[in-house]
Amino acid sequence: MVENKPAPWPLEPDPERDVLLDARSLRAVAHPARLRILGLLRMEGPATATTLAVKLGLNTGATSYHLRQLAAAGLIVEVEERGTGRDRWWRAAHRSSYLNVEDLTEDEKEVGVAYLRAVALVYAEKMQRAADERPMLPRQWQDATTFSDFPFLLTPDEATRMLRELREVVARYRPLSDPAAARPADVSGEARPYHVQLQAFLQPGQDIAEGATDAERTEDAEGTEGAEDTESVGGTEDGG
Repeated sequence: MVENKPAPWPLEPDPERDVLLDARSLRAVAHPARLRILGLLRMEGPATATTLAVKLGLNTGATSYHLRQLAAAGLIVEVEERGTGRDRWWRAAHRSSYLNVEDLTEDEKEVGVAYLRAVALVYAEKMQRAADERPMLPRQWQDATTFSDFPFLLTPDEATRMLRELREVVARYRPLSDPAAARPADVSGEARPYHVQLQAFLQPGQDIAEGATDAERTEDAEGTEGAEDTESVGGTEDGG
């Protein structure tokens, strides 16, 4: 008998389950509240505007407006069979969102920046909540939590290779392809939704121009406040 195990999470978007953001959908999610709503629908399954409003601390009217914007962009769909005269149910239309920055036109780059800012804000809020709740967690979950910052001195090729290797590790630990779906029989009852935020970026504050020589780049980096930040902020590791 062949055992059918869940396939690893793909490193590239699956056109059947994931969405590659275009100009229209990108504008819809370039708003922190809509990102939060979309995230809840993907993680927890279908919900109404009333339920989402309570969880997010919004009023129902604003939540309904954001839901309509997400629906117009094709990111969520109505669950008509669960609707009533008063409440409309919504579910996420995709598992994950992907953005190819290189595909953005000059006119779209501004909204691309707005989207990335919204993503950074939502991720930071989630980390803050995790930090606040960590002392109340059982010891084994406290030990499985970390807030780390590892500074490196890498070339673009080295940084790209590291990201690829990290994504491959994450993919091996991601057999639950749909967190909102029913728990598979072979998944332990101790398993809980667990987030790994992979954030990697060039240290902000550096003046790096295309085509600049190594000497020019070194001089620019050494002359900025950002270079000093590496000593005081970089290297932070909280291993539990």
